[in-house]
Amino acid sequence: MVKQLTADICIIGGGSGGLSVAAGAAQMGAKTILVEGGKMGGDCLNYSCIPSKALIAAAKKAAALYGAEKFGVSGPAPDVDFPAVMDHVAGVIAGIAPHDSVERFESLGVEVLLGYAKFTGPGEIEVGDNRVKARRFVVATGSTATAPPIPGLEEAGYLTNETIFENRVKPDHLIIIGGGPIGLEMAQAHVRLGAKVTVLEAFSAFGRDDPDLSAIVLSHLREEGIDIREGVKISNVSKTADGLYKINLGDDETVETLTSSHLLVAAGRKANVEGLNLEAANISYSPRGIDVDDRLRSSNKKVFAIGDVAGGYQFTHVAGYHAGIVIRNALFRLPAKVDYAAVPWVTFTDPELANVGLSEAAAREQYGDKIKVLEFSFADIDRARAERQTTGLIKAITTDKGKILGAGIAGPHAGELIHPWGVAITGKLKIGTMASYIAPYPTLGEVSKRAAGSYYTPSLFSARTRKVVKFLSLFG
Repeated sequence: MVKQLTADICIIGGGSGGLSVAAGAAQMGAKTILVEGGKMGGDCLNYSCIPSKALIAAAKKAAALYGAEKFGVSGPAPDVDFPAVMDHVAGVIAGIAPHDSVERFESLGVEVLLGYAKFTGPGEIEVGDNRVKARRFVVATGSTATAPPIPGLEEAGYLTNETIFENRVKPDHLIIIGGGPIGLEMAQAHVRLGAKVTVLEAFSAFGRDDPDLSAIVLSHLREEGIDIREGVKISNVSKTADGLYKINLGDDETVETLTSSHLLVAAGRKANVEGLNLEAANISYSPRGIDVDDRLRSSNKKVFAIGDVAGGYQFTHVAGYHAGIVIRNALFRLPAKVDYAAVPWVTFTDPELANVGLSEAAAREQYGDKIKVLEFSFADIDRARAERQTTGLIKAITTDKGKILGAGIAGPHAGELIHPWGVAITGKLKIGTMASYIAPYPTLGEVSKRAAGSYYTPSLFSARTRKVVKFLSLFG
């Protein structure tokens, strides 16, 4: 028996973005249907943001014990109970899960259908025995890890972000293919928990980040014992009879063979568009995701796409931002458009690497030489010295007139310290605002004020200023 359902808005995908749309729409009085084929909470809760940060937190506790002697504190080295660490990760997920559960959303008035959706026409989907017609649809199906085409890799098998948090055996040697944020976060977490870790990157590690900032983080990761190899060619992967991985490096001839107990692939992601039958709804898409305009509408104007599947920034907070844009368009018919001028992103290594707005390279491409690059080191911040966390640098980018274009921070708590720069860009503030506020002392946040203040250093301490001061002194 086919059951026919109708709704004002139907969301396909119960991850961060889809849940935000569903909760908002239902509480605003729209008849709302949410479809989820996997786990409620999606990738972020179950396989990515939450478990990775929980693992990183455990690893930081171990690292704190290793580094205590520089504060005059000594004690035994940490005894890592790896299964207990993974219990901690699972417990964090379980603690958040009720907020994203079917029961909570049903209590908000959302009708939840568990199953995979596919379009049967421009304004209808099929979910099992259910047919849903809606005035507006939102595709929020996210993305999935992909693997490079390395001979033997699929046959050997490997971990991804969807399976590594289920591993309860501490790796003797973890090899990670991919030197991006996910790969390097997992590399540091595991080396701090006692594993040997090797990272293999085909191009440059942190290839999308500012090279001056990424170099600081990479240097620290190498100091902690992670073997990070860049520009690597993997010729093939195999698995031995006793379960070890063999990774052959080189082109035509094998230059080196690495063996490991565990293999993690963190080398890219693809949009989840397969199985949606988008053609039936006249929705244009590519391997990168669904094509959308600046209002997040697909080629079928009644269907929106948000988050990773929209083919742009692959961050949970961007999916949440998209949700607000869609609600304004779909429910209130307001022509709200996306603005990516102040999108932040953070890599949660230690030190952290955070960015918002334009990088130096992007600013030069857009503004040419009419920019200023302001830098300040954590080594000159007293709080950083007190905590012996002096490895770090802030870079702020402005126009020559002082308009803030972007900022990047490599240092302790960079993900928190980047916040005011995002506010400044969103509010179209000039650098004078960042330079003139009163920063509490001693705090790491002083690094932003000091960087902003350096904008005025050339003119403030110039020969002309000295002449003005000398002239004014003649009047008593």
